Amino acid sequence: MKLAKLFVTLVLLTTLAFAQGRGPGGAPPDPQTRIQMRVSFLTTFLNLTDAQKASATTIFTDAYTASQTPQSSLKSARQSLSDAVKSNNTGAIDQVSATIGALNGQLTAIDSKAEAAFYALLTADQQAKYDTTPHGGPGFGGPGGPRGPRGFGAPRY
Repeated sequence: MKLAKLFVTLVLLTTLAFAQGRGPGGAPPDPQTRIQMRVSFLTTFLNLTDAQKASATTIFTDAYTASQTPQSSLKSARQSLSDAVKSNNTGAIDQVSATIGALNGQLTAIDSKAEAAFYALLTADQQAKYDTTPHGGPGFGGPGGPRGPRGFGAPRY
């Protein structure tokens, strides 16, 4: 059983490494392309139906859209934090750090709600298979980059 999990994990990581390919000019693929790649992978891995594929695409697209405002605010807050550090403004550091924490909380909620909605689409057999893989959660699939739903290590948008 451990060997099977290791094998699935290695296959998943290899697939994700190749899925992180670059678009024209070496740029990462646009968010819609990444969502399509993710749904394609999930379709292959979990044998999703056409209805599940359509719902998954909608869920992940809606989550991406919902993450844009807090993501933009987070970028501004990080710049403000950098400015506060450079000016040794400890009061601003505390305030901006709290703001960054709240924004990260919002983004985590968006990610988690999308993950929950996707999981609810799955049959019991698909859920069991999905549960055996390392999906979602901080640190998997490079979520330190752009934000978005992370199930199955999808990059944040």
